[in-house]
Amino acid sequence: MEEDVKKDKLKKVENLRKLGINPYPVEVGDLIRIREVLDNFEEYEKKGEKIKIAGRILSRRWHGKIIFLTIDDNTDEIQVVLREDILGEENYNLFLDNIEKDDIVEFLGEVMITKRGQKSLLASSWRILTKAILPIPDRWYGLKDVEERYRKRYLDLLLNREVKENFILRSKIIKEIRKYLDEQGFIEVETPVLQPIYGGASARPFITDLFVLKMKLYLRISPELYLKRLIVGGFDKVYELGRVFRNEGIDRTHNPEFTSLEFYIAYCDYKKLMDFTEQFIREVVKRSIGRTKIIYEDKEIDFEKKWERLDYCELFEKEVGLHPLRADISQLREKAKELGVEIKKEDTEIEIIDELFKEVCLPKLQNPTFLINHPKGTFPLAKSRDDNGEYLASFQVFAGGMQLITAFSELNDPIEQEERLKEQEKIFKKGLDIAHRLDEDFIEALSYGMPPTAGFGLGIDRFVSLLTNSHAIKDVILFPFLRPRN
Repeated sequence: MEEDVKKDKLKKVENLRKLGINPYPVEVGDLIRIREVLDNFEEYEKKGEKIKIAGRILSRRWHGKIIFLTIDDNTDEIQVVLREDILGEENYNLFLDNIEKDDIVEFLGEVMITKRGQKSLLASSWRILTKAILPIPDRWYGLKDVEERYRKRYLDLLLNREVKENFILRSKIIKEIRKYLDEQGFIEVETPVLQPIYGGASARPFITDLFVLKMKLYLRISPELYLKRLIVGGFDKVYELGRVFRNEGIDRTHNPEFTSLEFYIAYCDYKKLMDFTEQFIREVVKRSIGRTKIIYEDKEIDFEKKWERLDYCELFEKEVGLHPLRADISQLREKAKELGVEIKKEDTEIEIIDELFKEVCLPKLQNPTFLINHPKGTFPLAKSRDDNGEYLASFQVFAGGMQLITAFSELNDPIEQEERLKEQEKIFKKGLDIAHRLDEDFIEALSYGMPPTAGFGLGIDRFVSLLTNSHAIKDVILFPFLRPRN
């Protein structure tokens, strides 16, 4: 069926070419956008001047010697009326025989209001700008398959206005993030995406080769270690908003390629950063959507209220029934089995604790909540608390049952950092490929002295999915990664 339609459309392309008409011309006239026309319709009507508009034909119908079109130029829709007595028989029939739904056409004419009171343009001439050779599915019945929508996002955007609105909002959220940080004196920087040694997170990297130097390189799993080098170099507040790559699973909150925000503040600690974070996120939400209360998955989330601060271990013990620092690995495995939480044979204590937390505790965290005092082994790059070395000077932020932010006072003792990364390197060599790696150049940078620093990481895709009430981050990533069709 689609092939037959394509053949028919290609014949029309050929017809136009034979008549000396380029179906894909270079030049575009001085157009007025449809939204502008509708907003100032009475003024254009009073002037009585001819104007040029253009857009994609959404619908076409004709009665005798009049054709009625609805066109859309991405700003709005308007009706265009073509009459044989105005266009002339030849030009009218040329349009009727060769121009159809989905084509993009330029029209010259005067605005008018039809007998039914509809704002329209009465065309005196037309010019093809783009001839479509495949039919766009019907707005109401096409692209119902969710995965097909992701694969053909260009059609999804054309057919579903709310999808496009979500991506416009995503852009606004990112602009407001940048604007707020710039106002607070941060410098935006760019650090390497291709790295000789990856670090800054527990994740499996993507590997590539630089042929000219015959060396292995990794797509970054985090910009953290480079951003901290900049703090050593004398920058006070830095941030990077960009793509990060992790060779991991695909689910509603994970995509191998995603967008993160990381920033670092010199002469700051995690407690001060908590206060900053609450104000920062609240302000970005308010500026982006005009309010601080949202609905996510049928539940109200309020960013205006003072955010609750919960102790990680206390929450874990309350919900899981074991204290994460007191339970041994066999008890943790038994508890995971009892609660139906899937774990792997090779999982370490920290990984089992993390899985139990995700499955049991995470769904309880709906309103913005700080989780503090993580066990020491959780983040190898975080400082331990001064008053109790079993716990880290760290926090995470959760909302809508999702982890959004991880932050902590950065470990700046080069000796302890080297020891921790050497331990991680041993774990890596035993087969745990998501362990941190030993980056000796980073240790050298720390050895020159990094001031007390607080660091912050936010998953942009999760944050946007929360603010747009989207169930999965695929809904807010324009072209998410998908498994092959076969």
